Amino acid sequence: MGLIELLGLAGSISLLSGWRLYATVLVTGIAMRTGWVPLPDHLEMLTVLANPWVIGIAAVGTVVEFLADKVMWLDTAWDAVNSLARPVGGALLALAIVDPSDPTWQVVAFLLGGGAAFAAHAGKASARAAVNTSPEPVSNVLVSTAEDVATVGLLALAIANPIAAAIIATMLLVLSIALIVVVGRTVKRLLHGKRRPPDAT
Repeated sequence: MGLIELLGLAGSISLLSGWRLYATVLVTGIAMRTGWVPLPDHLEMLTVLANPWVIGIAAVGTVVEFLADKVMWLDTAWDAVNSLARPVGGALLALAIVDPSDPTWQVVAFLLGGGAAFAAHAGKASARAAVNTSPEPVSNVLVSTAEDVATVGLLALAIANPIAAAIIATMLLVLSIALIVVVGRTVKRLLHGKRRPPDAT
């Protein structure tokens, strides 16, 4: 596997960690333990994720996140609590994927992985905060469920196909940045509208 594919895989996993850190760790661990998705030899450093304790803790975190993410405004609180965990987790996963014999690329992977996970987390949190302004709870549940399905599906594809991983990483990064920009502009317009003085009669 070439450097581009490795960085693509690292970027994909990091970005998905920004959405669902615990689910990413859980699915990767189960995939490694069961052979569901055969991982290349150079990813042997990720075998720690197949440890039963790691899988168990990730499973608990996944269940808690799954439930919290379906409740309006509780999902925003959960995103705030995980504002540090997701970027750090994404950076560490990216660090584990890149060849440990090359310190330069390890540092690059750590920085890019953390940045990618933070961008995905910020985009997700911004979008969910915007969705929460809707008074009905259905849209919140639909968006959350779509994130669950997308995370597991894209993670499996990224692990199985390194070429697809690079494409996925690019698409997710663009999507995350677009979400941040769109939500930021929307909030700015709303705040500007509220501050505008009423017209004189």
